[in-house]
Amino acid sequence: MAPLRWGILAPGRIANKFATGLKGLADAELVAIGSRSLERAQTFADEYGASRAYGSYEELAADSEVDAVYIANPHNYHKDAALLCLNSGKAVLCEKPFAVNASEAREMIDAARKNKVFLMEAMWTRFLPAWRQIRKWIDDGAIGDLRMVNATFAFRSGWNPDGRLLNPDLAGGGLMDVGIYVTSLAYWVTGRDPVDVVSEAHIGETGVDEQAAFIFKYDDGALAMLSCGVRTATQHVAMIYGTDGWIEVPHMFWNTTKAILHKGDEETIFSEPHLSNGYEYQAREVSECIARGEIESPILPLDETLRIIGTLDTIRGQAGLVFPFEKQAP
Repeated sequence: MAPLRWGILAPGRIANKFATGLKGLADAELVAIGSRSLERAQTFADEYGASRAYGSYEELAADSEVDAVYIANPHNYHKDAALLCLNSGKAVLCEKPFAVNASEAREMIDAARKNKVFLMEAMWTRFLPAWRQIRKWIDDGAIGDLRMVNATFAFRSGWNPDGRLLNPDLAGGGLMDVGIYVTSLAYWVTGRDPVDVVSEAHIGETGVDEQAAFIFKYDDGALAMLSCGVRTATQHVAMIYGTDGWIEVPHMFWNTTKAILHKGDEETIFSEPHLSNGYEYQAREVSECIARGEIESPILPLDETLRIIGTLDTIRGQAGLVFPFEKQAP
């Protein structure tokens, strides 16, 4: 199989991580970079060995030798960038959060299906070997019936009201930045939607959520207790409890190489280093899906991505958090 030829839209911090991850794959080749600044695109292309650099996203989308585009600009611009690429026939891997709200996500998904091209949210955590193993343990009944999930992802950012994390004009706040991780984790672990969502959030002086906590209740009484934030430092730990055992992800669950299955006094440890930095597994999923002729991933289907964004909409709605550019409340 010929390597999938990648383009990166918007070179920046997260794009650096993705480009590094691609180096760990034999079936992927980075060929083009698109930026609003030609100089910035060229610098990035030179660093990572891409043969072409463009000073506009439109030029990248029009490149006939690009098979797939990784969208890495801020999430309030994801929809427009994704539509540009999808309508140009490019497969798209779109950084998380996939969109600001479910309305935007639905528009992106409709475009992918209309154009019959691949689209997936870049929720890289779900594709890590450790999380694939966790899902297998749960499916195999290793911990019995699932009863409770705990996960937190919060950090203390510097005070920058104009920056991405705290600016409402850029869809800032903890829910959009790291709340997506714990919400997607709950969907991956439980394999279903909650029947009820209860949340509380602290809205800071810039008008975005600085921290939030939420509980998902499921139809069998199972619970997921989740939290996130951008002005509070926490452990980044996930715990999954069942009737017959529990699973521990001891540190940095979002980029883990290790998971521990506890059953009574016995421990089973899964440990596997990344091929590169962890970003490579989602890129490999894109390649494999496209090779099979699929336009979405069975591991992260588009309808599930839409429901996850809808759940974030529900939490924002409970907090009364509406971004200035939204035409209506989520």
